[in-house]
Amino acid sequence: MARSIYFFGAGQADGDAQQKDLLGGKGAGLAEMTRLGIPVPPGFTVTTEVCNAYYAAGKVLPAGVEDEIKAAIGRLESLLDARFGSPEAPLLVSVRSGARASMPGMMDTILNLGMNDEIAAGLARRTGSERFALDAYRRFILTYSDIVLGVARDRFEEALGRARRDAAARLGVDATRLNSAELERKVPDSLLDPASLAALIQRQKEIVVGATGSPFPDDPRAQLGGAIRAVFDSWNNHRAQVYRKMHDIPEAWGTACNIQAMVFGNLGDDSGTGVAFTRDPSTGERRFYGEWLPNAQGEDVVAGVRTPHPLSRSGSGGGATSGGGATSDGADDASSLEARMPEAYAQLVAVQARLEQHFRDMQDLEFTIQRGELFLLQCRTGKRTGRAAVRIAVEMAREGLISQREAILRVDPGAIDQLLHPSIDEGAPKRLLARGLPASPGAATGQVVFSADEAERRAGQGKAVILVRSETSPEDIHGMKAARGVLTARGGMTSHAAVVARGMGKSCVAGCSAISVSQGQMAVTIYDDHGHATGSITVKAGDLITLDGGTGRVYLGAVPTVPAALSGEFAELMGWADAVRRLRVRSNADTPHDARTARNFGAEGIGLCRTEHMFFDEERIQAVREMILADGEAGRRRALAKLLPFQRGDFLGVFREMAGLPVTIRLLDPPLHEFLPQDEAQLEQLSQAVEISAKELRRKSQELAEYNPMLGHRGCRLAITSPEIYEMQARAILEAACEVAAAGIEVEPEIMIPLSMTRRELAITRALVERVAEQVFAEKGRRVDVRFGTMIELPRAAIMAGELAEEAEFFSFGTNDLTQTTLGISRDDAGRFLGAYVEAGIFAKDPFQSLDVPGVGALVELARDRGRAARPGLKLGICGEHGGDPSSIAFFERAGLDYVSCSPFRVPVARLAAAQAALTAESARGPRATD
Repeated sequence: MARSIYFFGAGQADGDAQQKDLLGGKGAGLAEMTRLGIPVPPGFTVTTEVCNAYYAAGKVLPAGVEDEIKAAIGRLESLLDARFGSPEAPLLVSVRSGARASMPGMMDTILNLGMNDEIAAGLARRTGSERFALDAYRRFILTYSDIVLGVARDRFEEALGRARRDAAARLGVDATRLNSAELERKVPDSLLDPASLAALIQRQKEIVVGATGSPFPDDPRAQLGGAIRAVFDSWNNHRAQVYRKMHDIPEAWGTACNIQAMVFGNLGDDSGTGVAFTRDPSTGERRFYGEWLPNAQGEDVVAGVRTPHPLSRSGSGGGATSGGGATSDGADDASSLEARMPEAYAQLVAVQARLEQHFRDMQDLEFTIQRGELFLLQCRTGKRTGRAAVRIAVEMAREGLISQREAILRVDPGAIDQLLHPSIDEGAPKRLLARGLPASPGAATGQVVFSADEAERRAGQGKAVILVRSETSPEDIHGMKAARGVLTARGGMTSHAAVVARGMGKSCVAGCSAISVSQGQMAVTIYDDHGHATGSITVKAGDLITLDGGTGRVYLGAVPTVPAALSGEFAELMGWADAVRRLRVRSNADTPHDARTARNFGAEGIGLCRTEHMFFDEERIQAVREMILADGEAGRRRALAKLLPFQRGDFLGVFREMAGLPVTIRLLDPPLHEFLPQDEAQLEQLSQAVEISAKELRRKSQELAEYNPMLGHRGCRLAITSPEIYEMQARAILEAACEVAAAGIEVEPEIMIPLSMTRRELAITRALVERVAEQVFAEKGRRVDVRFGTMIELPRAAIMAGELAEEAEFFSFGTNDLTQTTLGISRDDAGRFLGAYVEAGIFAKDPFQSLDVPGVGALVELARDRGRAARPGLKLGICGEHGGDPSSIAFFERAGLDYVSCSPFRVPVARLAAAQAALTAESARGPRATD
């Protein structure tokens, strides 16, 4: 293994911003900022390669690494004229994780490492503040015990709560009726005096002995070794695994570990800590934006323990050099960093502008001010909502900071989905409960739950839930994923809840101080417009509430929503994407309404219109069932004649909506028994309608039932045994096409045969369609162009694609069924074990969500080659769920397909993903030729 340690400090750094793979995002950012001359506390990074070697060796650090760490600590000591483990000139360090992809709050951080009783006393002498030294010491014991020793954090929180109650009594505060959240607001940490802190530290040590059987470690070097191992261990903790799975972050990447000299934001009122973004991460607005806390340390802002203050005065302007966090009023103006520490604020504004220009992207910064001196602790590409991502990319391109092509590649296609979130219907009746901070946009309604586990459990039952917490922690990640939205009593716009919710595209209202969460219920204080309390209400688990993450409002009950309105920046970005993509994007749509929605989102046709979905309408299902139950062909034709006008009307509406664009209509696919009723009441009702006994109906239903209907009497097999079904559907399609054409509307029907596997099946069904077409054209006195094609859903169809192409003018890969038949896995039953397959690394992802490229993808390529060899110019598309998955779209671009088709609301996602796939493929081929 190459070098294990990369040092940074005093304007020099071993690494740089290009080494994220090795140093992680945090380490690379610290190295680059040091090179730029930005004030960064010195330190060093233990590489991701060490993390991977640590796991490969059974959680043992590689030989020589500990010696390199010791040498790096020596360099820090020389640079700072301090000694690690010395009470006279104590050097304390932070130990932080840092993967190459940002994973906010998912892994572990330890501050103030290197303390024991003697060093705490020395730190008090050196700083002149006994309270500060003891506060730093008790924070260190808590985090180290939790992260490294595995002692439950809540035991320390209980001890801290008792210390607060003792302090309340000393200060004359009646705490008898205060819950923990109210007590924390009345008696914050800053009101704990040295005696209280000393007693708390002693109690913490007793907790450690009781839980582990050993005293708290007081050797700083042993502490450091334990912390580094804990950071590497956190790469595989539960919350990190959940987050990696959500964001497709490979386990093989590992994490780096950053050891950095401490600077202290809790040294007094001339110190503080904060988080900032160079642009608004919720809206994308070009303004410096963030929050801070005076006399606080490291994680206080992001942990949401205290509700922070804005960086800027509200009246200081809205441009790129002004910022804020919460909506400012006069009180917020006075507590802003700009008002309290104007020199540090001005320096921070200059630094953030320089960093955004340097990195050419919106940056997420963490900073500490120690006795008026500014230090940057982190610089990384900032998490943002989908709306913000689009706006930032487009505006940076307009500003000339990046190119249009870079702007296309900057936006995660999955994040586009967030732009389609509904918002509150302002005209609807609603009851306002409370106001908080608009931490992540979108409207969400659900049942209140108070724990992440309960959120996951209820969501698994199909219920919409809102996770309500005093503040979220990284341990809540699985509940946040399951919930429709998140509401917290504490925390700001840069708290854990806000950052993670924005990354997930979840609605979030944070810092809602009117609520207090305790013992499985939420007490809400109701305020009037002047901020005066007028009453209270209790909300229990299971009650419905609605969040408006765009305004920060919380409503009681369910509130109607309205569809999202797309921004001008969105249309501009989509225009750039459309100009560079090769793949066309169609939509799966079965009704005129779906077709209109798809076209509004930019669909270039319909790739799959499923005729069976039209049969379940109440007016039609009776005729469908009569057709199924008929004794012979004559009876089936009488029932189908009743269905014909309905089908024709369906196609008329779809053709009109998609005027001038191709519409691919799949003829009937599912087995007939799916249309028959299953429960006794429906059987009795059908028995009376068709004048067949219920007993006979049950017999016919059992006769039609199949052991494995997915591979049974369905698709084109229905046309072989009952050709009159496809005859009726072909007539309905062609009559509608002629009628629309007669009205001067351009129409492009494509008739698609499902589940074929032989040329003979296609020859029979093609002859059927052509015979009906000639009849309709003669009756209508006009002709329309109609294409004939088939779905490729079976491995044999892919293998025999050359023969099928002699009959078919186009192929559409039905990757849902092709995945099932290739893998031998039922999509309906796979939920029981696919998760375990992904966890075990058998599949990288769920193959029904992201295409199995080595297996199913190989069949797609085989069918492409054989099909186009037989019919040059054969049109190829895909209409499975994979048509809206960005990674699958990248494969379809490489495979040379002509189009993808997906659900209407995934069309914008597919358009952007297709553009990115085209740009990536072009880049792989080498630089473009210049004019």
